[in-house]
Order: sequence, then C-alpha cells, then structure tokens
Amino acid sequence: MPEPTKKEENEVPAPAPPPEEPSKEKEAGTAPAKEPSKEKEAGTTPAKDEEEVSPPSALPPGLGSRALERKDSEWSIGESPAGEEQDKQNANSQLSILFVEKPQGGTVKVGENITFIAKVKAEDLLRKPTVKWFKGKWMDLASKAGKHLQLKETFERHSRVYTFEMQIIKAKENYAGNYRCEVTYKDKFDSCSFDLEVHESTGTTPNIDIRSAFKRSGEGQDDAGELDFSGLLKRREVKQQEEEPEVDVWELLKNAKPSEYEKIAFQYGITDLRGMLKRLKRMRREEKKSAAFAKILDPAYQVDKGGRVRFVVELADPKLEVKWYKNGQEIRPSTKYIFEHKGCQRILFINNCQMTDDSEYYVTAGDEKCSTELFVREPPIMVTKQLEDTTAYCGERVELECEVSEDDANVKWFKNGEEIIPGPKSRYRIRVEGKKHILIIEGATKADSAEYSVMTTGGQSSAKLSVDLKPLKILTPLTDQTVNLGKEICLKCEISENITGKWTKNGLPIQESDRLKVVHKGRIHKLVIANALTEDEGDYVFAPDAYNVTLPAKVHVIDPPKIILDGLDADNTVTVIAGNKLRLEIPISGEPPPKAIWSRADKAIMEGSGRIRAESYPDSSTLVIDVAERDDSGVYHINLKNEAGEAHAAIKIKVVDLPDPPVAPTVTEVGDDWCIMNWEPPAYDGGSPILGYFIERKKKQSSRWMRLNFDLCKETTFEPKKMIEGVAYEVRIFAVNAIGISKPSMPSRPFVPLAVTSPPTLLAVDSVTDTTVTMKWRPPDQIGAAGLDGYVLEYCFEGSDNWLPANKDLIDKTKFTITDLPTDSKIFVRVKAVNAAGASEPKYYSQPILVKEIIEPPKIRIPRHLKQTYIRRVGEAVNLVIPFQGKPRPELTWKKDGVEIDKNQINIRNSETDTIIFIRKAERSHSGKYDLQVKVDKFVETASIDIQIVDRPGPPQTVKIEDVWGENVALTWTPPKDDGNAAITGYTIQKADKKSMEWFTVIEHYHRTSATITELVIGNEYYFRVFSENMCGLSEDATMTKESAVIAKDGKIYKNPVYEDFDFSEAPMFTQPLVNTYAIAGYNATLNCSVRGNPKPKITWMKNKVAIVDDPRYRMFSNQGVCTLEIRKPSPYDGGTYCCKAVNDLGTVEIECKLEVKVVAQ
Repeated sequence: MPEPTKKEENEVPAPAPPPEEPSKEKEAGTAPAKEPSKEKEAGTTPAKDEEEVSPPSALPPGLGSRALERKDSEWSIGESPAGEEQDKQNANSQLSILFVEKPQGGTVKVGENITFIAKVKAEDLLRKPTVKWFKGKWMDLASKAGKHLQLKETFERHSRVYTFEMQIIKAKENYAGNYRCEVTYKDKFDSCSFDLEVHESTGTTPNIDIRSAFKRSGEGQDDAGELDFSGLLKRREVKQQEEEPEVDVWELLKNAKPSEYEKIAFQYGITDLRGMLKRLKRMRREEKKSAAFAKILDPAYQVDKGGRVRFVVELADPKLEVKWYKNGQEIRPSTKYIFEHKGCQRILFINNCQMTDDSEYYVTAGDEKCSTELFVREPPIMVTKQLEDTTAYCGERVELECEVSEDDANVKWFKNGEEIIPGPKSRYRIRVEGKKHILIIEGATKADSAEYSVMTTGGQSSAKLSVDLKPLKILTPLTDQTVNLGKEICLKCEISENITGKWTKNGLPIQESDRLKVVHKGRIHKLVIANALTEDEGDYVFAPDAYNVTLPAKVHVIDPPKIILDGLDADNTVTVIAGNKLRLEIPISGEPPPKAIWSRADKAIMEGSGRIRAESYPDSSTLVIDVAERDDSGVYHINLKNEAGEAHAAIKIKVVDLPDPPVAPTVTEVGDDWCIMNWEPPAYDGGSPILGYFIERKKKQSSRWMRLNFDLCKETTFEPKKMIEGVAYEVRIFAVNAIGISKPSMPSRPFVPLAVTSPPTLLAVDSVTDTTVTMKWRPPDQIGAAGLDGYVLEYCFEGSDNWLPANKDLIDKTKFTITDLPTDSKIFVRVKAVNAAGASEPKYYSQPILVKEIIEPPKIRIPRHLKQTYIRRVGEAVNLVIPFQGKPRPELTWKKDGVEIDKNQINIRNSETDTIIFIRKAERSHSGKYDLQVKVDKFVETASIDIQIVDRPGPPQTVKIEDVWGENVALTWTPPKDDGNAAITGYTIQKADKKSMEWFTVIEHYHRTSATITELVIGNEYYFRVFSENMCGLSEDATMTKESAVIAKDGKIYKNPVYEDFDFSEAPMFTQPLVNTYAIAGYNATLNCSVRGNPKPKITWMKNKVAIVDDPRYRMFSNQGVCTLEIRKPSPYDGGTYCCKAVNDLGTVEIECKLEVKVVAQ
C-alpha cells in the first residue's frame, strides 16, 4: 500500500492529467485511494515542494505520491468530503440545466483514443457559454492541452447547438479516474461527472505473487513510474515465500544514507518515496528543543489496518493544557480515540485503525506543538478457498467460485493468462458476496473451455473448465409453406440446444439483407423474408453447427391478379385530344398470368383490328382508340381473372379539343409608343377551361406578326408597348386551354402612335461679341417617330417676359448666332425642337448672358512628355500636338534656334485650340530648340521644345596595340568623330586569328578607351577591331588594328598578382538602439532594434537582467539584423527594464530600454 503524503499549506498540486507527457525530470504517478463507496479512482502526484532537497542519487523518474490528501489541505483528484459533495449536488439541482447532451463514461485500452462530447442549447443564450473540463474535483484540464489532450468546440447555426469535445490521445493507465464537465452562463450553472476506465491486455496466466507486480519498473526506462504488470504475464513455478518479520520502512529511511533510498524503495515496494522523503525532511526541519515538551512524539508511527496505535508525549509542566489534532481538526474523546494522563505523560490511543486514519497528527501545549505521521498498512489478501475444475454442456450457465480473506477485496480473473474485463457487451459477469467472488459465464460454448485463474495481492488459484456438446433433439421441424406475393415468409424450427446454425436455399448459403433476416433466439431459429418475391420460391435447409443434422422445407409463392393504375390521376381519368390516337397501356400482375377483358356500357371490347380494340401482353393490357372522337368519352372497365382471384378497375376517358378563336380586339387608347386593347372570351372553350391569351402585333404594311407576351395573359385587356411612332399597327388574339392554342382572331383596326420630341440638351454659349451671341446645343435624347423638322432659338432681355424668335425659319444645325444685340445688355436664351407633333419643351440657359466681347489671355499647354528633350531616330516621323487657349483667335509664331522655320522641310498646322509640328522623315539637321509664341492683343505666351534626332555612331578613329606580353594584349583607341548626336554608351571589342580571320566578340558594352585582352592562344597571331555604341546601337563599321599581335611561345611567364581575402569579421554593434516605450494594457507591444556583426551574433532578450526563455507571453524575431520582441497583451506586471544582448566570437554588446504599461480606465 503506498504511503500518503501531507501537503504543505503553500503547496500547489501538480497532478498528472492525460495531456502531460512524462519526461526524465518529472512524471506523474497514480495509486488507488478508497472512497466511502469503496470505489477506486486514479489519483495524482503532488507537485515538488520548492524547499525540498533531492537525495544525492537521482530517484527513478515517476516515483509519485498517492492521491489521498487531508481534509484541511487539498483533496486529491476524484475525492471530496461526503458533506461537501452533497452540498454541491443540492446546489446544482437548483440551478438551470444547460446540457442537452452530457458526456458519458467510457472504457479505453492503453494506447487508444477516446472522445467525450457535451452539447449545450444556445436558443436562450446571447453569447457563448463557458465550459471547463476537470479531472477529479479541482484540476482544470484547459492548461494541459497538448500532445495527449485536445479540446475542441463547434457551433451548428441551424440547430443553434454548441458542441464541446475532449479527446484523450494514446491513453495510459494513470489517465483512469473521475472527470467532470462544467458549463456556466451568467447566473446559470450545470455540471456532469463521468468515469474513464483504462485497461491493458495481458498475456498468459500469472503464477507469481501479485505484490511483486506493484513494484517499480526498471530504472531509467521510459515507463518508470507506471505500475508494471509484466511480471504477471510470465509463467513461473510458484515459490514458497518465507514469512519475513515486519520491518518499519520509516525507521529504515530515517537511518539510511540518501544513496540507499532507491534500494530500500525497490526492496519494500514503496511507490511514494518522494512523499515519504518530503515528510522526513519536514520532520527533521521541525526537530528543535521545546520548552513545553520534555519528550515529543516520534517522527512517525506505523500500524496495520484494524490495529491499535499509541501516541505518547511528556510535558515539562503537567499543568499545561494539551489538545490533539488530526489534519488540523481537534480530536474529541470517543470509543475510537481514548485519552490517558500518567504524570507528565499525555497518551492518545487510536483503536481499529483504518485507511482514513493515515494522516498527520499533532499535539499542542500552550503555544507550542509537535507533530507526527501515522502510516496504516493494509494486509495482503489471501485466497482461502481455491477454484475447482468444472465440466459443463454448451449453453449452460457456469459459475467459478473462490473465497478470499477480506470482504470486497480487489480480485482479478484471467482466462488462459488474459485478464477478463466484464462490461455491458461481455459474456462474463463477476459477482461479489462478501469474501466470496464468483465468475459467471452465461450460455457457455466450446470456446469457453480454458484454464481460469483468480489472483489477489496475497495469492492465486486456477482451475480448468471443460464445455461439451449436448445430444441434439428436433423439437419443432420446418414445414412447407405457400404464401402470397409480397407477404412475409417465416420458416421456424426449434432444437433442444441453444447453438448457431446455417441456412441454405437450393444448396447455396443465404446472405442476410434488409429484406432477409436470420433470427436466433435461444433454441429457436427463424428465417424471415419480408415482401416475398417469385424468386424466393425454392428448397430451404437449416443445418445446426457442430451436428450432422438438417431440417428441410419447401416454399411456394403465388400472386393474385392486380391492376396497377399508378400512372393515372386520382379519379383514373385519361384525357385525349380529338383526332389523336389513344394507346392506354395498363400494367397488370399475377401468377399465373391473368386474362384481361375490356368493356364499355356492358359491351365487351374485342381484340382485333377495329378502331377501338384491346391488346393483351404478359405484363400489361392495352386499350387502343385509333382516331379519338368526342363521342368516345365515357367510362371503360377492365377485369382480370386467374386461379388466385379476380381484379376490376374503371377508367374514365375524356376527349377534348382546341377552343374557338376570340372576336377581333378593340384599341381604346393610343400613346407615343403604347396603346390599350380589350376583347371578349371565345364562344366555345374546347371542353377545357381557358387558361389565358397570347397577343400579337404587326405593322400594317408587313405580314410578319410578333408575339408580345410569352406568359399567358389571364385578363381580357392588354397594353402593348415599345412601338414605333408614326407607324400603323394591327393586333390580334389567341385563346389557350389545356389542349393548345386556338386559331387567331381577326386583326383590330389599324392605329398609329405619335409624340413630340424631348427637349434639346447641353445648351451652352459658344462665343460673345459686342453685338452678337453664338449659342450651341445637342439634339434631343428622344426624337420620336415623327422625326425632327428643326429648331427654334428664342431670347428675351433681362427684366422682360417677351420672348423673341432669333430665327424666322426652322434651322437644322445645332449652332446659331443671335445678331443686332445692344452692347452691355443681358439676355436669356432658350431653344425648342419641332416636329410634326409640335414643339418640344424648351431648354433654358441657366443664367443671363452679357453682350460684350471678353479677351482671354493666351496659355500654352505643353504636354508632359515634351517638357524634356524629345528624342527620335533618323528616318522616324515627328508629330507633336501642342494645345493652347486664348480669345479672340491668337496669332502663332514658330522659330528654330531663333530663326524662322522653313515650311518646306517642317510642316506647321494651326487650329483654334492647338498647333501641330510635323516632320515626315526626321534628319539630324532637324535637331534643335523650337520656340512657340502665342499672341492675343497685347498678351504674349511663349514655350520651348527641345528635339534631338539621333543616329548610330561612327567607328573609333584609331585602334592601336600598345603592348603584348605572355597571353595578353593591351589595346587603346580614340573615340569616334561622329557620336550620332547621342552620348557614346560603350564599345565592343572583337578578335580574329590571322589564319581564319573569323571574328569573335571578346568584350561587350565596354566603357573605357583601353582594354587588356587575356587568355590568347600561344603561337597564334591576332587582329583586333572595335565598334562604337550609343542608344541607337553599334556603329555600322569597326576600326581594325593595322598591325597584328603575335603571341610568342617563349617568353617571360606572367604571374597573376595574389590578393589576400578581405576580413569581414566584426564585433557586434547596434545600429539602431532600443527606445523607451509606453504600452496600453491588453494590447500587444513590440520592442525593436538593429544589430550587425560577423559572425552573425546570437541575440538574447532579458527583463530586469533575467533572460526570457520559453515564455509563451513573449515572441522573439530576428530578420536581416532587425531584432523584435513582441509582448502579448501586457499588464502592469510586464513593465520594467528590457535588455537586448548580442554575442559573437569577437565580443558582446548590450542595449536597454524601459517599458511602462498603462491601464486605460473603462
């Protein structure tokens, strides 16, 4: 039994939930702890005390403490006081229920995954509820999400349900225990507890003492700290264990060296070594001289379960009052706790010690106290009554029984060495009656024959079970059946044993489907076939498994005649158009095929070649009417008959026709492009209601009708639109019923749409003189069918309403000058459009016009691309447009380099708004500065344009070989005389071997006038030539060297100079320092600086001289020497001095700044 550990008041529990990954430094362990209901749950390991000093030799990782804690400290995972739990349940029962689906307990094997799901209805919630997952009572699993635990939440908008999932990945044994899910929303609260069981499959039947299985795994292995049951899987001879005297492990640990702790823990099966060492350290720390106690309590006491323990202290002053405490709760005298005084001695007896008495005890005298620890050991459980070998028949109930030394003890059952885990789907059940444990097997089979064993912490027992077959008797045989098609076939038999069997049809195995079900319930076997088909007919046989017996039966399927009218209307009415052929095919069924007879008004319709006749087929019967007439309407009867029965049906046939055409429509009203027309319904609707009408129109002079509506018009009035004005139209009507469209009605009387035009648009002043005003405008947007005859321009003087016509006759143009106006007067102007329908609405000019000429100073608008030198190549065209402004029309003058332009070479074109300079084929002589002068009255405006005509350059003047040495030749040349009117951008050097004179380019785009040609072939003779290059390209010719360069074979060897590599090493240096920063609480803040150095320095960030390492609240970046520290949602606690340190092999440099976090008041 692992020893319990008392937690310090400031100790923080660090349990090992499913998401934690065990590591070499820290791994959570578990141990069973009994609840009042005697159910065992997984516990957790307390966190390591900050003041604890580890023993010199490292402990095996995972030596965890037991999960049981004291009531006055923190409760372990899965436990709570009974009273507190009852209060919690009572409180929960009064709160609103939020769950619509609660997580259910489950079972999982080690290494597998399991998911728990909780659903919350969101119909009455304004925001998302808060959901928390706990293990046990206190451990919140939200902070443990990671490799082994994932929390997920989704929201279904249609059903408005929140789904919360907790998935445990690769479960381990210590993940087992009690879990809880809590959901809160404002003042509403709901919670649900569920259990997780983790099982691990084992191998063969263990034959060793189970207590050895609860010892630690091998030192330093990955599974250290987990319970190791591998010893139970090996078959060994049972060795008689010698009884060992009781050993006080506590005393051994107190007197042992730290290096021996591990050995003692493995020797005596201690699973809570860390907890015991923590107690030992605390009690050693508490050992000090006391003025109140002459003799204090021993550091620890050990007692067996059910035993009695005696605590003794001796007082220095017998008058002092003494109080005893257990876990901070004062102990009162009772039958369990007995107090005794003997002089200065104060004694406490605890009778019938149980596991709940395993706690910390202390006694107070005055202001002093001394404490001790009580450890209660649970004795091993022995098998007092062994299992016995058993023989049974298949299908019987088998019970294997044993007895152990304690009531409700933990007992494990095994079958052939594999642990038996009972469950809802398992055939095995385990019943416990005090010390008696019974394994129950319902409906035993041959597969249950095996060796069964039971194991406790102190012993084991095994027995063999043999299951044989019973003699088989046929209680109810299969019987032959005759069933109707579509009915259920049920073949049933009963045998004396509850065993499985196989069904066959015509010698082939039967496969189950949605229609065919095989039922086995006890000794009864059924074959149920729903909706029998003709192919279900045959010979059926049932053969019980393991027996050489068969039960045969024959099935015969019959089918009464049926008439299938699914394709007809609800009243079985068939409508046919007059003159069409009707072929009414009615599907029929029956076995044997029935005979069909058609009749009308008690007169049979015979099969033959008449206009109305019947035709018979194996699966249908057909009524044929070649040319339907109105008199063929009526009720027709069909009768079917065969050996299984008769069938009858009545079918109504209705003959319909097209409606008559309506009368000619009447046009009651006409507009510019529309009209309104009315008509009367037709006299005969063709036997079917009129569904609507189609309307068509055409021009009177045309013969092509156009349909106006594609959706039926339900009324007897319609408004045609989008007609052309001035054109005569006619309209007509079609009536439509369910059969089709009638013939058209007679056309209506012709009518003509007509309307005036819309007003003219964009009326504006074109020019003004001292006696005239010129106006311009745009034609109307809508002219109409009557066309446009002309315009009338009218004006009136300011202050008068008398409009005077400016033109006596209509004008066709959209510009007109009003003459003979007094100078300095103001007039209003309007214009109308006139056609055959009359004058349109007038278009007014928005403000009065002053009759006085206005001089507008000239202004030249030089285009942007002409504000810099305009470059063109020789032979290209030059076409420049320069806009200008000015009134009256200005005078323009062009000059080139201060001289008048020769118009024979350069074309100049002038208009009222721009001037154009055009050169059809540019030459270099056209380059120069062009000056433009615009003059209006005494106002003058000038502008200049630089035009540069470029061409390819000439070749260099001379090319000389300055020197020849080794494989190299030094060349020099002089720039060309003609640079093509553009700067020389480079040179291209080519070489040629004298033997072949094939030229090869050596250097391109070379800017200097001297070059060294290298890597020439020794013994060859070379010529060189050079091309000039400008923006137009290479010169047409090249200048070649007059003499050649001979690369001599013998000569001085040229050695290339040796250059030492440049040392780029540099100590770290900050090129951009950190700056003091203010941040707002809750908003991310960043600190930035830049550093350079070679080798690349290592960057370290510090806060208040403490390095920032693996803190999720900080993110550090470094890109191209720029270092950034991001502080996620800082609080005032994050304020302080931050430092960035850069280190490389050449030195270290630091830079600091201060960060202040301000809280903004809400």
